[in-house]
Amino acid sequence: MPASVRLAAIYFAYFAYVGVSAPYFPLYLAARGFHAAEIAFVLALGPLARIFAPTFWGWLADRTGARRGIVIFSCAAIACGFAVLPFAEGIVAVAALMALMNVLSAGAMPLVETITLSSLAAPTLSGKRPGTPVSPVGGYGRVRLWGSVGFIGAVLATGAWLDFRPAGTLAALLAAIAGVTFAVSFMLPRGSVHRTATDDGAAAPQDFPGPPVRALLGAGFCMALAHGALYAFFSLHLERIGHAASAIGALWTIGVLAEIGVFLFLPLLFRRFSLASILLASFLAAALRFVAIGWGSDSLIILVLAQLLHGLTFGAHHAASVAAVHRLFPDRAHARGQALFSSVSYGAGGAAGALIAGWVWETAGPGPMFSFAALAALVGAGLALRLRRSRL
Repeated sequence: MPASVRLAAIYFAYFAYVGVSAPYFPLYLAARGFHAAEIAFVLALGPLARIFAPTFWGWLADRTGARRGIVIFSCAAIACGFAVLPFAEGIVAVAALMALMNVLSAGAMPLVETITLSSLAAPTLSGKRPGTPVSPVGGYGRVRLWGSVGFIGAVLATGAWLDFRPAGTLAALLAAIAGVTFAVSFMLPRGSVHRTATDDGAAAPQDFPGPPVRALLGAGFCMALAHGALYAFFSLHLERIGHAASAIGALWTIGVLAEIGVFLFLPLLFRRFSLASILLASFLAAALRFVAIGWGSDSLIILVLAQLLHGLTFGAHHAASVAAVHRLFPDRAHARGQALFSSVSYGAGGAAGALIAGWVWETAGPGPMFSFAALAALVGAGLALRLRRSRL
């Protein structure tokens, strides 16, 4: 089976799992009787684990070359965690279980990204002769979009399911989908591993270039901080203003359809615009999107338009960030580079975003909460401007 098909399969399966957990897991926690601050705390545990855990998994992967094995282990941890979740009683037990699961599974996606980029850069996959330089950027979008397809299918199916079944059934559904992801993870190609007998896995100073990397990490932190409100409370916000679960799923789907469109046109985007310009556009779109959601959610048209901006705020931003990490870090530190970006952005930024969103939701409401998200995006736009000056 071609490596591109195997890569597409793991993206499809993994993001089908995300398509159930991201929009609907807050509804499961609410159904178990947890209030907004407790929900925000549980949701923040994943990003908190991603502050430090991906760095360890990235170091271990670069040290041992066991990228594929770590991904398999991570997927198994997710399946086991959700299988045990219904038996965890109270917020302390649920939080402890989620914390452990997130630490053990934090290496999955950064290492899948590393395997994908290294595999796409191989001449045998690209169809070019050995020795010919190959850019992984164009092929990345065509593989990664299958994750978006899996996300859409899971969001729509779960939304329809919840129109007829209680939210308490979500734990079993998540365990089942995570089990499928675990099975599919065995299909991953091993990818090329840049490791020598003298490489002890330690980071050399030149592995972590200065100002451009700091600006990229800061920008990633800001985007994840901004999205903390979306991932923690968008579904609850829509539910409380009267939208059915199927309608909530449809709105999430619109965003991911826009994301797929961006992934399809990635080669054209990367040929015509610099990575820094794409990042800047994504931050400006995020600021507009979160203001619209916070203050215009009574209008279905505004919600649809805001969700269409997801193509920029996630799709374009994520692809440009992954490509920037791959460009800025040397071959021997690619896994550590992707892990570091995941730690700072989706880890620290996502945790701070979820916790701040929960506090602002309870003290001021959804409008100010999404306004804070828009402000974080504007700070990220300033950092993206610095990246433009560095000619990224």
